[in-house]
Amino acid sequence: MKVIIVTGLSGAGKTMAMDILEDMGYYCIDNMPPALIRSFMELAPKTKEVESVAFGIDVRGGSLFDDLKDTLDNFKKDGVDFKIMYLEATDRVLARRYNETRREHPLAHGESVSKGIKRERKRLEAIRGEADCIIDTSNLSKAQMAAEIRNIVSAGKDDRTFTVNIMSFGYKHGMPVSADMMFDARFIPNPFYVKSLKNLTGNNKKVQNYVMKHEVAQQFMDRVTKTIMTLIPYYKKEDKYNLSVCFGCTGGHHRSVTLANELNERLTQNGIRTTLEHRDL
Repeated sequence: MKVIIVTGLSGAGKTMAMDILEDMGYYCIDNMPPALIRSFMELAPKTKEVESVAFGIDVRGGSLFDDLKDTLDNFKKDGVDFKIMYLEATDRVLARRYNETRREHPLAHGESVSKGIKRERKRLEAIRGEADCIIDTSNLSKAQMAAEIRNIVSAGKDDRTFTVNIMSFGYKHGMPVSADMMFDARFIPNPFYVKSLKNLTGNNKKVQNYVMKHEVAQQFMDRVTKTIMTLIPYYKKEDKYNLSVCFGCTGGHHRSVTLANELNERLTQNGIRTTLEHRDL
């Protein structure tokens, strides 16, 4: 199991880093007391769902943060594959971020933000010295930060992290609001009007064969698949790691379900990670 400890200065972007790692397939836990991390690591191997995990740890844990060194020492003894990712920024940038959000620095104790930052830098000196990578986020956009983290974590090999979320729906039940791409399948001959198919759905092979035997459906799916495969690298370049593709027909039972299943199969065969939902079945 791969483990990343995400820590650093408050306001330097740890929450954003955790979001990026989650998009990369990491199981992310924020602000867990370090003393409990070992317990989690003992339980995690019992489930196949957790292959890599990121722990977000900062000074909000108070005295519990001091247990981090012991936790890391135990990792080394147990041979755990882990990295420490330390995020920081200049005092001026951190102060500006706190002023923009109108939040109090966790170590300010009623005093100025700058004093809180100074105390935190002092407290984190030891863990910073242990860090495998230090990222200065002062002048990084979210896309640049994501690229930096991907490069550190996976050496640029992030082909399996992109997910296409595929959904079928019926227009008479309303359009989904989360679609990045929406395709209308109502131009395809409708199995609803075929007596033997009316009460079946697009999950049935007979319905699928009926829909996909039409040349227009085959050409349509060829073009949709090619478009999505072409666009994926550009979405990733812009730090977008999820794409929602929706197919709609009248009721959401036949044509849209068939096309959603067809796209799911084609993308899976091309090594793209997918999710599949038939909203109105």
